[in-house]
This record gives sequence, structure tokens and C-alpha cells, in this order.
Amino acid sequence: MKPIRYKEDMVNEFLKNGYWTHETFYDFWERNAREYGDKEALVDSKYRLTWAEAKRLVDAMAVSWVEMGIPKHSRMIVQSPNSVYGFLARIACERAGLISLTVYPYLRQRELEYMVERTQASAVIILTMYNKFNYLEMYEGLQKQFPHLKNIFLFDDEVPASAPAGTYSLTSIVNERAQKPVSESALAERRLDPIWDVALLTTTSGTTGIPKLVEWPTAPRVCTSKARVDIWNLSKDDITMAIAPHAGGAAGTLTYFAAPLAGAKTVMLEEFSPDGALALIEKERATAIGVVPTHLVRMLDADASKYDLSSLRFIRSAGGYLSPQIAEEAEKAFGASITSDLGTQDMGSVSGCRVEDSRDLRRRTVGRMLPGNQVRLVDESGKNEVPDGEPGVLYFRGPHAPAGYYRDEELTATVFDPNGWTTTGDIVKFDQECLWILGRAKDMIIRGGQNIYPAEIEGLLNDHPKVVSVAVVGYPDREMGERACAYVIPRNGREFTFQEMVDFLKSKNIAMFKLPERLEIVAEFPTVGDSGKVNKEVLKKEIKEKVASEGKS
Repeated sequence: MKPIRYKEDMVNEFLKNGYWTHETFYDFWERNAREYGDKEALVDSKYRLTWAEAKRLVDAMAVSWVEMGIPKHSRMIVQSPNSVYGFLARIACERAGLISLTVYPYLRQRELEYMVERTQASAVIILTMYNKFNYLEMYEGLQKQFPHLKNIFLFDDEVPASAPAGTYSLTSIVNERAQKPVSESALAERRLDPIWDVALLTTTSGTTGIPKLVEWPTAPRVCTSKARVDIWNLSKDDITMAIAPHAGGAAGTLTYFAAPLAGAKTVMLEEFSPDGALALIEKERATAIGVVPTHLVRMLDADASKYDLSSLRFIRSAGGYLSPQIAEEAEKAFGASITSDLGTQDMGSVSGCRVEDSRDLRRRTVGRMLPGNQVRLVDESGKNEVPDGEPGVLYFRGPHAPAGYYRDEELTATVFDPNGWTTTGDIVKFDQECLWILGRAKDMIIRGGQNIYPAEIEGLLNDHPKVVSVAVVGYPDREMGERACAYVIPRNGREFTFQEMVDFLKSKNIAMFKLPERLEIVAEFPTVGDSGKVNKEVLKKEIKEKVASEGKS
């Protein structure tokens, strides 16, 4: 299945400059089995596999699907909690020339109906039951809706008697097939071209609740993974740990994509609890963990001093906003650096901080542009580049971008221009070679003709000891056009007043026009889909209506 956006000249450019190669992710598993065969590769509560054992099971899984007659390029949905077999299934799809779509365990019929229909998936891989929910029953219903969904593979060792035809125990199939020789030539024929074949699909978070699907060959993902290995200084001696679901970027980027390139081991935490996570870090001597900010907050509420966390080197937090205050607390409590970066599933990876970067750079910036990324900063019209040193809307192109939205050229063209340029919509500036996010173009507040960048105010207010998190939005004003309102979540229910906010910001020596003219105290923020990102559109609507009602009273 050819990617819809890539063109010969762009491909040749990235190949010539060494950003893209003809490597697949399986190539690194094969190398690791050859060079570090007896070294542990994957661990969960049930399995401990070496690289040699992992490769053997991957080959057995892949060849089983080939021998069952599943055509090359078929789409396969992997819905799995953190587990060794969930990992093996993803890489086995690539090995068998199948296109994998790995989704979160908490997705249900509404989201999955769209994905099964849109991808014309021929198979799924699931647990029969997980967290008291019957996945087999749900997919049996989906099979009746979509006849192309022919096979259900279970991570369970046995198939329930009530299961529909075409249901198999994946573990049983693999363990039996692994006892027999595997034809390398049969699998070689199924090899996906790293550039000209779609290899995997990822989902985006959207305001509609139904994710969009993004298609990826392996070349851009390998390219980004190599960049992450470099900025994180990953090596075969690292032990990475998936605390967040491996299906998402917070843990998946670290464990599924980057760790095998370095030959690093991965540990899977199946079910999160603060003490369970901390105990597993201690037990496995994890050096790097992948989390969402909520995990860090809950782990901070536990007594970390009970655990030996001295092995921990860095924390990859993604999938939502992490306030500098929480990051500071986490670094002190866990003795590890927290990295930050910029990227989206729709547009690819943009930049990232190095583990050894200063505290200020890791807190205030999203690091340096990744190798091969070109960048330009333009004014709000999107046409004119701004002078050096001035803030502008970020536009970029490079080898870390996906092929576009799955089988949708029209939608893809709304994100990428014909030359591959795209924008996150962020207003940024460059300083100390790093990218400083000042806000999104649509969130910029124009007060009396002067621009207020919400991220600048948010960054300052997040340093206040009483503030857990803050979101600054604009609201209409007859005199000034717009004014700024700060929504604040206080720490532990403490009182935080408007005057405290103003005095604190004045102490930072910022221009007076940047001071928010309203303060709203809330317990939580609305979020966009399952991304954890603050939905500022909801806040803008809320404050607009509140100000309007006050004007009428």
C-alpha cells in the first residue's frame, strides 16, 4: 500500500542526506538477537524474554499469519494493555507484511466501529477479558457488522467455547509454531518497503471523539527513533519501562520505537498504581520511564522515599501538559531529568531537549529541531517570514513527518502543502538554539493592538507555589478588543487571590498590558479528546458567556 503523500524528489532528498534508510524495525530486533541474544529484551508480570527468544516468537507469529493465508498489506488491530505479547504482536505484523493499528484498551464500540470500517481490518488481537470488560463479546458484535473482520486472535492461552468461528489463541499458535523451522524466504517475500509501503497506523485525538488515522511507512519512524536515542543517550545498558500505555506516544516512543534501536530492555507495567509503578522501577532497576503527567502527580502523592529509585536516569512525560512545578517536584523526588519535546501524530516530530540540558531549557523550551527538520517563522498571514529574533508562527518540513491521513488525500492536503511544509499553529521564538513556545496563533490575545502570548504568562504563573496548573485565554472587550483571563487550579485547595497573581507577575518585570485582568479558580480543566491537552475553546466560550451575563446584570 503506497503512502499517499510522498514524492520521488522528497524521498531522494531524505535518502541522499542520510535521514531515511531502508531499515525496518524488525531489522533491529534481528540484530539484537544476533549480538545480544542472551540479554533480556522484554519483561512483564508473566514473561521474561531474551532478544533471541523474542525474535523466535516474532518469527513464529508472523509465519503463522502467512500460512493462514492473511494477505500482505492487510490491516490488523492490536488492542492490548501493556504486555510482552502486545509488543510482540506489533513487530510481528511488520515482519508478516501486515499494517498494524495499535489502539488503547479503553476504546469501545463507537470508536472501534469507525476504525474497523475505515481500515477494512481483517483481524484483531485482544484479551478475552480485561478490567472486567468482555472484549471478545464486543468484537463478536463488530464481526456481525463488518464481514471483512474474519479473525480474532486472543492473547489468552485458551479459546472460550462460545467464541465465534475464526477465533484463535495466539499464544498457543505461536508456542506450537516456534517448535518448527521458519522459512526465511517466505517472510522475506513479505518484507515491507520502508519508504513506499505503509507499515503502521496511529490515531490522533480530536474534539469530535472519533480519532483520525495517520499512515506511516517505517523510514520516518526509524529516523525519529534514532534522533530520540541520541538526545536521550539510550544504550543497550538502559532499561526502559512503559508506565503509560505502549499504544500511545508517552510510553510507546520510548519503549516500542526507540529502545530496540539501542538494544535496550523494556519492562511493561500492566496496570498502573503509584506504589506498583515505584516498586517495579526499584525491582527492575529501570533507567527511563514513559508516563503521562497524571502518573507523575499520583506517584508524587505516594511515599517515594520507601523505594530505591537510584537507577532512574530520565523520565519521558508526554500526552498532556506538565507544569514546571510538578516537573520540579518529580525531579527532586525521583532523582531523574524530565525531558520535553514537540510533535504531533498528524505532523510528526519537530524538536526535543537532551537529557543533559539545563533545568531552564528543559522547563521552558521544547529543545532543538530534530536532524533534517527545516524551519521558518512567519507572520499571521502565513506568507512573510519574521525578522531574526522575532516570534512567529512555526512552519516546518522534514524527514520525521507521516505520509498523511489514511487514504485521504483531501484531508492530508489541509495539513501539508505540496512541498511538505506544515504548521502546528504555535507561535515560537528561537533562543539559545532552542524553540520556545509562546502560544498558539489561534490563542494569541490582542489587547489594544498589543500581542499577549498565553504560554509566556502561563510559564511564569506556574512557578507560583500555590499554583498547580494555569491556562490563559482571551475574552471580548468593547474598549480593548480582548482582555486576558487566567484560569488557575490551586495547590491542595489553597486560596489564591487576584491580587496575589498580579503582585507575583509584577515581580517578574513583565509589561503591564500582559497582566490578566480576570482570575477564575477551577478544580480541573476541560481536555481535548483523550490527549490530556487543555481545551481552551471551552474556556474561551465559558468566560465569554460569563462576562456577557455580568454586563447584563
